[in-house]
Amino acid sequence: MASREEMSTSFGAAADTYEAGRPSYPAEAVEWMLQPVRGAGRSLRVADVGAGTGKLTRAIVEHGAEVVAIDPDAGMLENLRANVAGVPTFVGRAESLPLPDAAVDAVLLGQAWHWVDVPAASAEAARVLRAGGVLGLVWNVRDERTPWVRRMTAAMHGSHAEEMMAGGGPSVAAPFDGLEDRTWRWSRPMTRDDLFAMARSRSYVLTAEPAERARIEQALAAVCDEIGAVGDAVVDLPYVTRAFRSIRP
Repeated sequence: MASREEMSTSFGAAADTYEAGRPSYPAEAVEWMLQPVRGAGRSLRVADVGAGTGKLTRAIVEHGAEVVAIDPDAGMLENLRANVAGVPTFVGRAESLPLPDAAVDAVLLGQAWHWVDVPAASAEAARVLRAGGVLGLVWNVRDERTPWVRRMTAAMHGSHAEEMMAGGGPSVAAPFDGLEDRTWRWSRPMTRDDLFAMARSRSYVLTAEPAERARIEQALAAVCDEIGAVGDAVVDLPYVTRAFRSIRP
């Protein structure tokens, strides 16, 4: 099995697949994370850290904020620039952000905090946040109350994010003191091709040996056949979005 570091930097080689396979974030979740810093009398400045292809970036832009997108993978940022016009992009990590002190009102991470060194990333987020700024963390996780979704996850292998959620959720370190959280349930219409793109965008699949990747695709095909995801037929994949926020003292 690939190391955690190899998995965390595996996405750029499949940026187009990631863009096609991964869902966007509910507007309500983004608004909830930004709510503590609303009303400042000016446009919000937000750092999207671990921005990937811009799934969360777009949602932040739609809320009228000025955004800077940061990701460790230049390939992902190239895809982001093609999808989101006018957003500055920088190669960087949560533990070492290419931003000055007190530069932004919010630091948001979508599908990314489970990859970070929590004490170092917490301290760095606090450095670039203004006093009273918000650290927001959000994940889209498939809703495994549905039996076929559980079988699909078993076929693909669980992710670090899913393991973290099952273990009680994320943590933060000083100077942040705990996290508030909210949950939203929704579904995403998907074809067979969409489901395969979602599976192929996962770090475990990207870094798997060819034989293991073939096994995953065969098992996923069996689930798709079972639920009628054949050709252009559409099925609703249920999701749970979990968002967390903490205020910088």
